[in-house]
Amino acid sequence: MSNEGIARRGLCLVLAAAPGAGKTSVSRALLATEPALSLSVSATTRAPRPAEQEGVHYFFKTEAEFDAMAARGEFLEHARFLGRAYGTPRGPVEAALAAGRDVLFDIEWQGHRQMKAALPEDVVGVFLLPPSLPDLEARLRGRGQDSEVEIARRMAAAREEIAHWDEFDHVVVNRDFDATVAQVRAILHAARSERRRQTGMSAFIAALLAG
Repeated sequence: MSNEGIARRGLCLVLAAAPGAGKTSVSRALLATEPALSLSVSATTRAPRPAEQEGVHYFFKTEAEFDAMAARGEFLEHARFLGRAYGTPRGPVEAALAAGRDVLFDIEWQGHRQMKAALPEDVVGVFLLPPSLPDLEARLRGRGQDSEVEIARRMAAAREEIAHWDEFDHVVVNRDFDATVAQVRAILHAARSERRRQTGMSAFIAALLAG
């Protein structure tokens, strides 16, 4: 961590991408190499996939439960994507930022837009692009778990997602996985050292100058 030992406010690293562009893999690599970074656990109305655990990968909610949480203002952001609802619980994120911990978000452009509105000084947005749409379709087919209808839906969603690339602070074309992870890590490290984020820097400077 940059300037270790100096108090700072945490940040929200939002990683967004078209479906199949490598967002989940990049997220996992970041979490494996950045111990000070934790993944925000979202609530969703979609069914659990094999090996997914409640409270670890998602909080799985019914439509009624999700709508009730939204009505109570319990989400920092929430959106619908491919017919399913996703949302970020507000409390844990705000507590992490105040404690100087960084939080990683694996969300879509709608969520990023809401996050920027809710926490404009805390959000660092990174958008991952595929090298090409044929490459993206090949990745989706390579999973071997989606029907033709689902692949067509995801490709349509990809075009819509990509149209919002210019709302993000940083844009990375995911041609080489290791290079992409390195780029996103560099963005994270630079954001941590921003002057406005280092809440303890004034005290450090005062002590430094006092000799």
